[in-house]
Amino acid sequence: MSSRPLSIDLVLVPVDQSEEATRAVRYAVAIAAKYDAAVHAVHVLGEDVVRAIEQGVVDQEAVAEDSKVVTDTVTDIAQEAGVPVTTSVAYGFSPTSKLRHPGSVVLDTAEEIDADFVVVPREPVSGDPGEVLAKAAEYVLLYASQPVLSA
Repeated sequence: MSSRPLSIDLVLVPVDQSEEATRAVRYAVAIAAKYDAAVHAVHVLGEDVVRAIEQGVVDQEAVAEDSKVVTDTVTDIAQEAGVPVTTSVAYGFSPTSKLRHPGSVVLDTAEEIDADFVVVPREPVSGDPGEVLAKAAEYVLLYASQPVLSA
């Protein structure tokens, strides 16, 4: 009989620019380290950024740089723990589909990458536009088929 009740190969952690997301990354990395697993971080872009991209009124290089800062933080934390990490970026909203929101993006990503465990940040309190995962945790907790930790 295994001493571990779960078999985890890949932990998904959605991230934005919040301190809560960074804390969630630390939990995701700790879980991955415990289970000899990898971490995948998906940077979820907010509604304002997505609309600006769609309308062509934002410098896409600036958006890419912001995403790189976010994913570099994840990479640094994972590397310190010796945990393999991959990253991606996803639109957290769609101007044409009300069904696309940060929670659905997290669940879709979990299915696409075959994640075994999800760590979501708790709702940020500042309301900063870069913090797009405020409502995602509740949605993910309700609908995920994987075990979920809200950190």
